Amino acid sequence: MKMLFTVLFAIVYSVAFGQSTYQEWAAQAETNIRLKPKYGNVKKTKEQQEIDRDFVEQTMKSSRYNGDKTLASNQMIEVGFQYLYKGDLKTAMYRFNQAFLLDSGNTDIYWGFGAIYMALSNLEKAKEQYDEGLKLDPKNPHLLTDYGTYYLLKYYEVEKSAKATAKAHLGKAIEKLTVSYGIDPKDQNTLYKLSGCYLLNNDCPNARKFYKLCASEGGDPITEAYTKELNSACGQM
Repeated sequence: MKMLFTVLFAIVYSVAFGQSTYQEWAAQAETNIRLKPKYGNVKKTKEQQEIDRDFVEQTMKSSRYNGDKTLASNQMIEVGFQYLYKGDLKTAMYRFNQAFLLDSGNTDIYWGFGAIYMALSNLEKAKEQYDEGLKLDPKNPHLLTDYGTYYLLKYYEVEKSAKATAKAHLGKAIEKLTVSYGIDPKDQNTLYKLSGCYLLNNDCPNARKFYKLCASEGGDPITEAYTKELNSACGQM
């Protein structure tokens, strides 16, 4: 189902795919710690520490946040994803790291870090970020949904060469997405991917169920191509 792969992921990371390779990114990150999650956990210079303190202080003084570090961190993550979808991975990572400076306990930063590696087609690096974030908060729906996406992409890697392994990956994708759905039943991205996973699993009732749930929440991720794919496989709705 190559077409289904295309329609499932076209809206997610297609803008970023191909803009840079992981090898190029890693080489640049050796001299630019802002390209590493949490700045690579390196000990910063006094000048860098001062810049960080000034950034946090000025941000917290803003009337927009009123000292709420989590609110400010979430806003920075949102801005990071805006850059990510434009294909500007560097600026996206800078914003995700600033979100970490503002609130190091905000586990959505690992959602952002993982998304960068997904866009660089390094699934294992993305998985490392999801694992790290879920150790801190096992019920973070953003992390769980993108972890499900990781397994869905792993499924596509081996669907033709290792059927049993592919089936196991698809099962894990559904498992992660289902847990995420139980925590946040209104997330359109989760609902859409659950529909796609069940379609791949030849489970039309559940594929339709989650398609309709996604549509009822606004249906933003649903493409005309996916609707046609679903109707072709499961009959007209």
